[in-house]
Amino acid sequence: MKGYKKQEEKQLEVLRHSTSHILAQAVKRIFPQAKLGVGPAIKDGFYYDFDIDGELLAKNLSRIKREMEKIIQEDIPFQKEELSKGEAKRLFEERQESYKLELLKDIEDDQVSVYRGGEFVDLCRGPHVESSGKVKHFALLSTAGAYWRGKEENPMLTRIYGTSFFTKEALDSYLKWMEEAKKRDHRRLGKELEIFGIYPDLGSGLAVYHPKGAIIREVIENFEKKEHMKRGYELVRTPHISRADLWKISGHLDFYKENMYVFSVNGEDYVLKPMNCPAHIVIYKSKQRSYRDLPLRLFELGTVYRREESGVLHGLLRLRGFTQDDAHIFCMPSQVVDEVRGVLQFSLFMMNTFKLGYKINLSTRPEKSIGSDILWEMSTAALREALIRENLDFDVAAGEGAFYGPKIDIQMEDALSRLWQGPTIQVDFNLPERFDLTYIASGGEKERVVMIHRVVLGTIDRFLGVLIEHLEGKFPLWLAPLQIKLLPITDKELSYAKGVYEKLIKEDIRAELDSRGEMLSYKIREAQLQKVPYMLVIGKKEKETDTVTIRRLNGENIKGVSLRELIRMLKEEISIRN
Repeated sequence: MKGYKKQEEKQLEVLRHSTSHILAQAVKRIFPQAKLGVGPAIKDGFYYDFDIDGELLAKNLSRIKREMEKIIQEDIPFQKEELSKGEAKRLFEERQESYKLELLKDIEDDQVSVYRGGEFVDLCRGPHVESSGKVKHFALLSTAGAYWRGKEENPMLTRIYGTSFFTKEALDSYLKWMEEAKKRDHRRLGKELEIFGIYPDLGSGLAVYHPKGAIIREVIENFEKKEHMKRGYELVRTPHISRADLWKISGHLDFYKENMYVFSVNGEDYVLKPMNCPAHIVIYKSKQRSYRDLPLRLFELGTVYRREESGVLHGLLRLRGFTQDDAHIFCMPSQVVDEVRGVLQFSLFMMNTFKLGYKINLSTRPEKSIGSDILWEMSTAALREALIRENLDFDVAAGEGAFYGPKIDIQMEDALSRLWQGPTIQVDFNLPERFDLTYIASGGEKERVVMIHRVVLGTIDRFLGVLIEHLEGKFPLWLAPLQIKLLPITDKELSYAKGVYEKLIKEDIRAELDSRGEMLSYKIREAQLQKVPYMLVIGKKEKETDTVTIRRLNGENIKGVSLRELIRMLKEEISIRN
C-alpha cells in the first residue's frame, strides 16, 4: 500500500505541474506583457510566479480560470524538446523572458529541455501529462507576493496558487478542508482574540504578545518548567549574544552563517544566538565533571534569532525571533539510550497533554555535516535502539539530520491531520569533540561526554500557532487567558456579581466582570466570540439563592450552582488539564 501511495503522489505531482503550465499559458494569453517566473508542483497543489501587477491578477482570477478551461477544452499536447543552451537562450531572448534567461545561466548542462503547448513554451524538465485535456478538476486559490528566487534583494513577483485532482470528489473534499483551515488560521484568530500581533514598525518575523497571549505563554511555560524539574532538569539562562569564536568552534559559522546575525563590537565579531547549545556547553565546561555528575540535564526557555527571508515568514509558524524549550543532556555513552528513551516519553506526554497526534521520523546524516562515519553510525544506532525499545513506529528520513548529528523528529498532527515540526532529539558526538568535553570516569581517566540536544514542544511560538489552529482558538480551561466572564443581567445584581468576581480572583481563577448596561444576549454573544470557556449568568434568582447559572461555550446551561461548587468544578477541570 505504501508503494501505491508513493506512485499516486507522483502522478498527482505530474498533474499539478502540468496544471501550472496551463495557468501560465492562460495568463500569457490574457496579459502578454507578463514575464514568467517558475511554476512547480508543491504539497497539495502548485503555483506560478509572474512579473506583473499583483492587483491586476487578483482581480482577474475568474477570467484566468475560464481561459484555463478553454485551453483544457483545446486538448493541446505537451511536447518535449531538447535544445542546446544557445538555442534556448535565443528562444527566450525572442520572447523577452528575462527570468528564464537567468535560470538558463545556472544550468551547467549543455543541453536543456523545454515543453511546448500550442503557442506556449516553457523551460522545464517535466514530466507532464499527455495533453491539456487530461486536466479535469482544478481550482485557483489565491495570490501572494513572492520575491524572485526567495531573495529579498530581488524583484517582487505575483504568485498564483492553485490545486488539481484526478476526481471532482477529491477536489471538493480538499476545498472543504481549505475552508476549515481558513477558519482556523492562527493569524486571523490571533488578531481577533488579541493574542499576538506582528507589526511593520517593529519588524517582520518578530511577534508581540498581547496580555492574553502572554498569559497563555506563561501557563504553558510554567507547566513546562515544573515538568522538567520533575524529570531532573536544571534551569539555566544564557545571554542573547556571544563572541563569534564560540560559533567558529561549533561549526555554525561554516554551516549555518547565512541564517545568523553577525555584527562587530570594538573590532570583535559577535553573534545574536541562533540556538542555545554553545552557551550550555560553556556551563558544562565551567568545572571538571565526574561520572557521578552525569547525566547533567540543562534546560532553558531560550530566545534565539535566525535570518529568514521575508518570503518564508508565516505568522508564529516561521519567525526571525522565537523561544525554544531547549535542553542539553550531557551523559556517558552507556547512558545515551536510556536518556533518549526518557526524552521520548516526555515528548509524547506533552503531545498527549495538548491532545495532539504525532508521527515519528529518524533523520539521518545530511551531505553537509561534520564528524566521522563511525560517530554518526554510533549516534544513529542509539536513536534507533531507543525507538525500538519504546516500541514506537517510525519512518527513516534519509539525509534530514542536523549537520552535527542524526535526530528523531516528532511531527505534531493537528485536528486537520496536518503535520508540524515539533519535538526533536539529537545525539551528538561531534560538538563534544570540538569543545573537548570530558568527564572523570570511575577509574580516574578522562572520557569524552556525549551530548543530547532536545526540545519537547519545539519553538514555543510555533507550538502556540499550531495550538490555536488545532483548537480553533477554543482553549481548554487551564490554558484559556480568560476563564470566566461574569454577566449580571441588570444593575441590581451588580453588587452580588462583584462579590462572586472577587472570590474567583482570590482562588486564582482568571475572571472578568462585564458590568456594562448592555442586553444579556449581546454580552453572551461577545463572550462567545472571545471563546471564553465559561460565562456566569447572574440574575434575580441567582442573587436570592446565592448561586450562579453556568453557560458553557458550547451553549450548555447549568442552573443553581453554588459558588463553592463552582470553584471545586473549575479547580478540578484545571488540575486535570482537560
